[in-house]
Amino acid sequence: MMHYNRKTFTTPLFILFLLASYSPAAEPSTNDEEWIRLFNGQDLTGWTPKIKGHGSGDNFADTFRVEDGVLKVAYDKYVGDFNDRFGHLFYEKPFSNYILRLEYRVVGEQSPNAPAWAFRNSGIMIHGQTPESMILDQDFPVSIEVQLLGGDGTHPRHTGNLCTPGTHVVMDGKLISQHCTNSSSPTYHGDQWVTAEIEVHGDKLIRHRINGQVVLEYSDPQLDGSDPDAKRLLDAGAEKMLTEGTISLQSEGHPVEFRNVELMELGE
Repeated sequence: MMHYNRKTFTTPLFILFLLASYSPAAEPSTNDEEWIRLFNGQDLTGWTPKIKGHGSGDNFADTFRVEDGVLKVAYDKYVGDFNDRFGHLFYEKPFSNYILRLEYRVVGEQSPNAPAWAFRNSGIMIHGQTPESMILDQDFPVSIEVQLLGGDGTHPRHTGNLCTPGTHVVMDGKLISQHCTNSSSPTYHGDQWVTAEIEVHGDKLIRHRINGQVVLEYSDPQLDGSDPDAKRLLDAGAEKMLTEGTISLQSEGHPVEFRNVELMELGE
């Protein structure tokens, strides 16, 4: 082993070595000129809704709407129960290598008779299928879900978690087949705005950040051939490994709001 004295650590050569070996992976770029605004703050241009029981493009009961520069998921125009009308709002273009950044907050009361597990629950779906490829009564797009949970005021509830509708991932060298995996994030109670950021490198690496801190990372997102929705995609010729896909925002039964939805493509 080589030993260094204090003088060695101050040499220009050693400083150059440190700079050359530094990896910026833990901190995303924040060059504002590179960020693309996916949500224009005025309307749903560029976005397509798909709600269970309704065709692609049918924004049932004005579930997804824009008010005061905020993209809102709301259920005040629903008549009767929520009736498992899970919805997703898809951006028009798929992506592969990128950083997605947005702010969200969970607000108001849950829609009547929405599932108990959907309380203060929403998500961002990445590497997803297209809305047109979903069947009419499909609950969720086959995708990787970055689960967004609001605190209940009492119990710890991590956010920026991982859920896998029709998919699997690899974490710490092991295939993860369970549906959801908790992150290491703190709990955010009330209706405060929280910043979620997802760093995606095709099928190589995906990182979740909450308020700037890495809370979860994994690799090898892939279709689960035992899932009926994923099997339909595989039978239609889809590749097993997910290197790209759609981005969508979730409607799961509890009102939620999004703003400042931005994306920076990575040159890979």
